[in-house]
Amino acid sequence: MENKDSLILEIQKIIDCMASNQKEQANQKLVEVSHVLDDIMDATETDEELVELHKYQILLNHLNVKINE
Repeated sequence: MENKDSLILEIQKIIDCMASNQKEQANQKLVEVSHVLDDIMDATETDEELVELHKYQILLNHLNVKINE
């Protein structure tokens, strides 16, 4: 899954924005990454890949809660 590395980098950008108190940018990036993740999950054919991607989905949900507290 070549998209995994880019997904990790994009999630790190969200975390970096949060650390810099750039909530609006973090939220905007979170929405973008969530859409990309949804597209990747829709195109995924194996259960193993779905399980792996679901971990990122959980992380994004957690970051969403933290951003919008």
